[in-house]
Amino acid sequence: MEPKRIVILAHRTAAGPHLQRVVKSRMSEGRCHFTLIVPAQAPEGFVWTEHQAAAETQVVLDEALEIFRGLGADIEGILGDRRPLLALDDHLRHDDADEIIVSTFSSGASRWLRQDLPHRVARTFDVKMTHVVDERMPADQGRRASA
Repeated sequence: MEPKRIVILAHRTAAGPHLQRVVKSRMSEGRCHFTLIVPAQAPEGFVWTEHQAAAETQVVLDEALEIFRGLGADIEGILGDRRPLLALDDHLRHDDADEIIVSTFSSGASRWLRQDLPHRVARTFDVKMTHVVDERMPADQGRRASA
């Protein structure tokens, strides 16, 4: 039997404990292959070049992959387009998914929730979509954060 294919869309919440719990839960249900997509975004309020945003996002992606692999997850990582919906679409054009997990901060801190991203993902793709929320306060507590 083929492993369940689960795509995770996250940015600054990519290594959060809430997402680690979800990954462990999915793994306990059977074989899974995860693809973590992290859009190359700079934090709001900063002026960054695309290269700087990609380099910063690569650090986030690498740290998250290390954590998930430490949990025993079969996972690959993709540095995606800065627009999360497009990053997800780019991947799903070439690979199928059984589930999409969208990880965000809570409503007050999440740019993705202000953009209604979880609902947009659910409407755009004919795949089970799960939204998980990281209740931790972003490291830059005074500024609004991306997911």
